[in-house]
Amino acid sequence: VNMSKQSVPARSQELRRVSGELFSLTYGALVAQLVKDYESDDEINKQLDKMGYNIGIRLVEDYLSRSGQNRCHDLKEAAEVLTKGGFKMFLGVVPTVANWSSKGDEFSLVLDQNPLVDFVELPEDHPNLLYSNIICGVIRGALEMVPEGDCWRGGWKECF
Repeated sequence: VNMSKQSVPARSQELRRVSGELFSLTYGALVAQLVKDYESDDEINKQLDKMGYNIGIRLVEDYLSRSGQNRCHDLKEAAEVLTKGGFKMFLGVVPTVANWSSKGDEFSLVLDQNPLVDFVELPEDHPNLLYSNIICGVIRGALEMVPEGDCWRGGWKECF
């Protein structure tokens, strides 16, 4: 087999795309099962958040070992690391950091492209389903694993 150095990045990018599509399909199946198992959208949303939280508390170690990221000094730097580091590494997208509060202690993450919603048709009878609520749980779990003062001051509020 003849593999040139030029084909390795292309192959790596193709594998990421396939992995992303597989992840989207698998996530869709997970949400579909939750819709069958739980009666209310609130219960489903809580389960997605709880699952995300459990994932998030484990992702910090993986992220730090892969990225070599140093300690953040403030919330603005943490937002940059979260978006350009964590989101890019694990979801392949970079959200926009927007809507900073006047105190600089709150911000929004805007996803122009949400990889979780590829191949998805949301059920019409679940108008309050927060399909991507797992992302909020992941963020909350990951940031709770960062010791206070490393990247943030104070507690984390709800995602939505």
